[in-house]
Amino acid sequence: MRDIKIDTEYITLQQLLKLEAIVSSGGMVKAFLSEEVVLVNGEVENRRGKKLYPGDVVDIKKHEVLKIIK
Repeated sequence: MRDIKIDTEYITLQQLLKLEAIVSSGGMVKAFLSEEVVLVNGEVENRRGKKLYPGDVVDIKKHEVLKIIK
């Protein structure tokens, strides 16, 4: 598990995927989420606008597990 530090109240799932270079553009996020399993706090998530707060854990299957920290 790797920590991702944010300086804002939250980060969206789309922003996180672009920040971590898992996708290269916002347009690719929708396709990525329809093809890959992404868990947020153990629940399947496919909304690119999902707000992620400090303490949330994002498990991107075939990639890595990320924890949002402040």
